[in-house]
Amino acid sequence: MKKLIQRIKRLLKRILKRSASNSQQPSPLINSRLETSIPTVSPRWESGLVLVCSQCTNERSGSTASEDLENWLKSRLKFEGLWGEFRVVSTSCLGVCPRMGITVVVVSNGSYGNSPCLIVNPHSDREFLYSYIKKNKG
Repeated sequence: MKKLIQRIKRLLKRILKRSASNSQQPSPLINSRLETSIPTVSPRWESGLVLVCSQCTNERSGSTASEDLENWLKSRLKFEGLWGEFRVVSTSCLGVCPRMGITVVVVSNGSYGNSPCLIVNPHSDREFLYSYIKKNKG
């Protein structure tokens, strides 16, 4: 773990050194980052993050429809070799609370925080949702 932290610190120093050499005066943000040195990493799932609300449906037979949808998406992504580029994550309430369906948000690098909340039927909209996810790839 120490070696990893040291590698991250060296990488951050190189990045900050490059950005400082590109600009004559370092910005206050760069100086404050040096003091706190919060490490960052690039995730494997750079094509997208799929958030599935776990609070949207009632339990039935030991699992929820949102868990079923999440597991189906994971299996489908793995089957088509896209697991890793995309990550499917169960999340708590997203605040949309539809009467019918599950709230799903697909966050991609190109969305810049403007990702719509999709209200999907966990059974009939699976293929549509999957094609929507693939369309947002890189």
